[in-house]
Formats: sequence, structure tokens, C-alpha cells
Amino acid sequence: MALLTGDDYRRSLNDGREVYIDGERVYDIANHPAFKPIIDVKARMYDMNHEAKYKDKLTVKLADGDEICRAFKLPKTKDDLKGIRTYVETVLDDLGGVVYRVGDETIGEMWSLYDAQDRLNEIDPTYAQNIKHHVARVAKEDLFHVSANTDPKGDRSKLINGEDGGTLLHIVAENDKGIVVRGAKFETAAAYAHQAFVKPTISNWSNSSVNMENYAVGFICDMGSPGLKHICRSPVGAGKDPVNYPLSSKFEEIDTLLIFDDVLIPWENVLFHRNLESAKYIRETVHRYSSYNYVLRILRRADYLIGAALLNVEQTGLTKIPAVQQKLSELINYRETINAHLTAAVSEAQLSPGGLMMPNQSLLYTGRVFALKHFPEMAHLARELVGGQLAVTPDMETMKDPKIKEYIDRFYSVGEWSAEERAKLLYFARDMLNSSYAGHQITFELFAQSPPFAQHAAVFNNYDLTPNREMVMKAANLSSSLVFQP
Repeated sequence: MALLTGDDYRRSLNDGREVYIDGERVYDIANHPAFKPIIDVKARMYDMNHEAKYKDKLTVKLADGDEICRAFKLPKTKDDLKGIRTYVETVLDDLGGVVYRVGDETIGEMWSLYDAQDRLNEIDPTYAQNIKHHVARVAKEDLFHVSANTDPKGDRSKLINGEDGGTLLHIVAENDKGIVVRGAKFETAAAYAHQAFVKPTISNWSNSSVNMENYAVGFICDMGSPGLKHICRSPVGAGKDPVNYPLSSKFEEIDTLLIFDDVLIPWENVLFHRNLESAKYIRETVHRYSSYNYVLRILRRADYLIGAALLNVEQTGLTKIPAVQQKLSELINYRETINAHLTAAVSEAQLSPGGLMMPNQSLLYTGRVFALKHFPEMAHLARELVGGQLAVTPDMETMKDPKIKEYIDRFYSVGEWSAEERAKLLYFARDMLNSSYAGHQITFELFAQSPPFAQHAAVFNNYDLTPNREMVMKAANLSSSLVFQP
């Protein structure tokens, strides 16, 4: 199979999918103003794979001679993990911004399932084969693959107790063609992706009753499937001037409420069903690989915080002030701590149950928690360094008005910085720190890889506490006969 081009990707979206946004049904999604900017970004990513200057960084040849996107190659060595980082950084360098749900992050969740194939094979050999097939298919057909995680929640007390799934996505029927599912899922980018890995939501699967079996299902769903409806949130950046809003006008990713109105999922697309153990396993390991790509995005966001703050204090001659240097150093410390976690996670990578090379889980998950917990604080530091002009600077059309340009040039020009160049920097910082898009990004990042409590649970469950316990037992001369409750 050949690597797709940007135009191939755009054409592939004309599959009759049922998409709604701002009170209308969308029939030409690639050219709709709400979706076109981000679809153009993804199309650019497809085109990059064909450019000679990027070939060695963005693509790789398999043993059978097929060329695939490097992001889809199963990581079997530390060099493969380093290659993923090179891929992400190269793409973001070219795009000039940060995007999350563009395929490379979400394929990792399928790799987590790949690790479980031996256990699933014990349940039903069909499912392990389906997993292998779909991992290979994404790579060979160059598909835009996303992941549907969370459902709209009803009475959470019953869900947490593992008693009743309520309106969560569930199986309503089975036949010789497949399973029929009903419910809803939230997923970013679903409206302009090819397929999604749909999985159970966070719940107490360990102690769930048999009442929950119909909810314990995982499958691949084509985004143009009959009965599947995409109900999308209104964009905050659509139609905005790219000069005044350089980030939100280009990089806004659209979130979708997917309605499964009795959607048929063919048996070959079913990865597990009616199995509580499988649901528990995938929820515990779902971000085993994808967190690496995800935290790489936060690292790039940290780079932008430093760059925007630095350029603003440099142009106003404040870099030698100790208080300014202190704030910049805090931003640098934040950035380098994230970088250290990512680097160490690869250096100390672990062999997975499925024979893959996975980033060191404890280092990766602690890095994710650190990056997300401290980003709002770091954004506030950057906001302080950029200053109040974030909130008061006129737009570019106003600044270029001949009737007032003389005043703008007089009061906005600083040294070699023209009024226009200063404004462009302020617009970038504003869109990153103060706009509706900026607020949406912080909330998205906080929950995109599960809510904070689940991220902390991943840290707790992947850190080996035994050495700490034994160290203190020895130092305190405690009896080795003590019994510890899990």
C-alpha cells in the first residue's frame, strides 16, 4: 500500500459521514470553515511524508518493502522510540504549532492492546488476530486513526461502584455479521478521521458485576459507519484573522460527541466484548505508549512559553534584571524537567508483555503529571513576563490604519522592533495565553489522557514501592515478620 497524500486524505473524507456543527449538517467537511484549517494541517502531515528532506525522519520501510509512516512502526528498540520523538518534533517544527490528535498519539493505544493479545487469545483466538490485523492495517493503509475514550456520564455513583453502566456505550445485539452497539463517546478529531478505537470508559472494572459485561467492549469503528452521528462543538478560532490569531485560526482541533445509534460493528473489527478482565486491562495500560507522544507536545508548549516570554523581555531591555531572569529560569526548569523525564523514559525503556519496547512507565507517567500540573503556573509566569499589553493591544487592521499609524509607530516601536513586529509577537502570546483557544487547550490537556486522579493512579500503580519499604525497615530495624496489607 502507498502512503497517502494530502489530497488523498481530503477525498477520503467524502464517505457520507453524518456530521453536525453550529446547527447545520456538513456535507463537504474538507472545505467547511470549521474544519478546513485542521484538515489542512493533517493534509500537510501526509504531504510531508513524500518530501525528500523529510523521508528519513518521517517514513520507514518494513521488512516486506512497504513504506509506512514512522509513527506507525511498532517500537521494538530504543532507537524506535527515539524515532518517534524525531517524528513528532519534525512535524511540529514544520507546522509551527502544536496539534495532539493527529494519529501518532492515538495509535499507541492499539499497541497497548497488542501487548494483551496472548491473554485475549486465551479468551478467543479471533480477537488476537483482529488486533494484529488492525495494527498492521493502520500502518499499511496510512489511516488517520483516533481513539474514543469517555462517555457522557449519568449517575456516576453506580458506575464507580461497578453496578450499572446506565447510558454508557454498550452492546444491544449480536448476529452473524457482528455486534450492534448503542451509546455515545467524546472524541477529538473524530469528524475528520478515518476510524477510531472505541474502548470502555474509566470505571471500577475490577469489582464490576455481571451487569457491566455488555459495557465491556472494544472495537474499531469506521467514522462513516451507518448510524454513527458526529455532533461537534462550535469552534473558537474559525473565521478569525490568522494575523491576529495565529494559533487558533490554524491549529484548533474539533471535539465530537459520537452518537452510536445502533451501529453494526463487524466481527473482524471487534477486539474484545463482554469481558470485564479485558476492560480492566485496557484502562490500566491504555496510555502505556501514547503518553510519550502526548508529553512531547507539552514539551513543545513549554518551548513556546520560553520563547514568547524571552522575546518580549529582550525587546524591552529587561533580560538583565534578576527578577526577570528568575522567572525565565523557572520556565527553563519546567521545560528541562519534562525533557529529562522523556529522555530517561527512553534510556530506561522496558520490554512490554507483548515484546515491544515501551518507555519506562514510572518515569513517563510522573513526567506527564508534572507537565500538566505545572503548566497553568508556567503560563502565568509567561503572562507576567509578556505584560499587560496582551490584554490591550489593538488588532492589526487598526494598527495599519493610515489615520493613526503615526501614533502606533511612535508608541509601539522599540529599537529594531517595528510596531508591526511587536504586535505579531503579542498576538502569538495572546492566542497561546489569553484567548478562548488558550483556555480550551489547558482544559483539553488536563483531561485528554484521562482525569487527574487516573493519571495519579497510573503513577502509583507503576512505581515499585518495595525498595522504599525495605530501606526504611532496615534503617528502623523493623521486624521482617511484619505483614503489609495491599
